[in-house]
Amino acid sequence: MLRSWADGAARDAIIAFVEAVSSGPDALPESDRVAVFDNDGTLWTEKPMPTQLHFIVQQWAAAAIADPSLAEQQPYKAAVNGDFAWLGGAVDKHYAGDDSDLKVMIGAILASTANESVEQYAAAVTAFYRDAKHLTLHRPYAQAVYEPMVELLHYLEANGFTNYIVSGGDRDFMRPMTVDYYGIPAERVIGSALGLNYDEAANEVRYGTAFDFMDDGPVKPVRIWTRIGRRPILAAGNSNGDIQMLRYAQGSPRSLSLLVHHDDDTGRGDEPYDKGAEQALAAASEHAFTVVSVKDDWSTVFPQQVDG
Repeated sequence: MLRSWADGAARDAIIAFVEAVSSGPDALPESDRVAVFDNDGTLWTEKPMPTQLHFIVQQWAAAAIADPSLAEQQPYKAAVNGDFAWLGGAVDKHYAGDDSDLKVMIGAILASTANESVEQYAAAVTAFYRDAKHLTLHRPYAQAVYEPMVELLHYLEANGFTNYIVSGGDRDFMRPMTVDYYGIPAERVIGSALGLNYDEAANEVRYGTAFDFMDDGPVKPVRIWTRIGRRPILAAGNSNGDIQMLRYAQGSPRSLSLLVHHDDDTGRGDEPYDKGAEQALAAASEHAFTVVSVKDDWSTVFPQQVDG
């Protein structure tokens, strides 16, 4: 039980909360034990850039090779030159409220998937997960998950919770891996989404040329309600875009909101950073978020590396 968690206030708070809502005369019914988790930076590493961006960069680089005129335009230029700073910076700017570069990236994403069937996209993503390795850890993405958070998912499930992913990342990019990595089925993945169309002649669902919605910030509670129809009692996130989700859970009579703080300077592979989480960290005390220190609360960060 939570073997990768160090003894301390965060672990104690989790255990006390789970025991209070899952046992004894005041236990909540299992239908009310809903937990929601952000993905990037909460369940797995998001630096030097989110995993989906790694996948997309490969697509953009291939597009620039096929059409060299693209190589001088962002984000294709960054993809060709391996400019992770520009790509990661676009995500950081989004969390700071500036979506100018993110809009450029979304336009290129739409161009890369237009008219592709959902099955074709799922096959490409599955192949990526099979072959790709994390850019700095140099291990498969299956081994770049946060071991303590995966243990938490299993602990909650063993105590009658239903876990959902609620992420700003693309729903269809996450679905091919969530069962194997987290034990969460595809139908419990809530994320951002590209527009879809039904091609009646081909009997296919295909991606269109418009963005449907960005599942971040105040959109997260809305998407939780529309997809689940219940207010969660536990929420976990790590960034400014998770504040509203963490607070939404606190509308339940009993709740726990966890904020993962990337403060580890011990060289265990999760580099410390606060960028993109400044507002969340500042709000933690006011809103009684339970801050989870990667440095102090996790005795292990990643699973033991397995060759092959």
